[in-house]
Amino acid sequence: MNRTGLTSLCLIALSLTFLTGCETVPITGRSQLNLVPESMVRSMALQEYNSFLQSPDTKLSGNTQQSAVVQRVGTRIADAVEKYMRENGMEKQIEGYNWEFNLVESKDINAWAMPGGKVVVYTGLMELANTDGQLAAVMGHEIAHAVARHGNERMSQGLLTTMGGVALAAAAKNQPAQTRELLLTSYGIGSSVGVILPYSRKQESEADRLGLIFMAIAGYDPHEALTFWQKMAAKGQGAKVPEFLSTHPADATRIRQIEDDMSEAEGYYKPAGQMP
Repeated sequence: MNRTGLTSLCLIALSLTFLTGCETVPITGRSQLNLVPESMVRSMALQEYNSFLQSPDTKLSGNTQQSAVVQRVGTRIADAVEKYMRENGMEKQIEGYNWEFNLVESKDINAWAMPGGKVVVYTGLMELANTDGQLAAVMGHEIAHAVARHGNERMSQGLLTTMGGVALAAAAKNQPAQTRELLLTSYGIGSSVGVILPYSRKQESEADRLGLIFMAIAGYDPHEALTFWQKMAAKGQGAKVPEFLSTHPADATRIRQIEDDMSEAEGYYKPAGQMP
């Protein structure tokens, strides 16, 4: 490596030392380093979320029954998250969350969550997740991404790998389009193939584990997550590309990992009627 390249790496390393803090992912205990202030990420995410809802291409579902299911399941998952964080002294990690759940018309079998508690479910998902428990498995997974600050991690990696390690504020000012795409991709709304994908697969598995526990605390049988992902695999809606190029684990890998995590989730599970 030449002197210029070495100097650049040293400067990035120094920046990481001073700009990041060590945080702990709930439940897994994994340490993570984030370059981006969470308040800035939430502000940008809220702007994009509102833009999405106001877009002429976005249509909120008129199915009041399904919308009520999304609200009910989302609220119970959110209550479970808050309960876990409060009981484990991590409430500051979701401080200022203002939960909101919307069902949007789309054939896509998908859902996503933004930091701050903004969650969107597509109507295509409701056709496959046809019980509250199966919907809880998906919403718990997506909410887990936000709670674990996976998007912040991915944005930090993107700032280093695609934008030269600049601070988010500078990137947003000087490269607004690229920064916006980075934000959307970081929260699973865009798509990319690059060097951060192997770590993203780790985040996906981590979100599966957290999501299982959140749904269990909320009173949903975690075995419903297995049912849902088995249905996804049978429908051919799982990862369709080789696993080493995918941000999501292959169907068989995901199901095996969920089975491995099931006993832990069962320890948190109490049917809704037995919850205090």
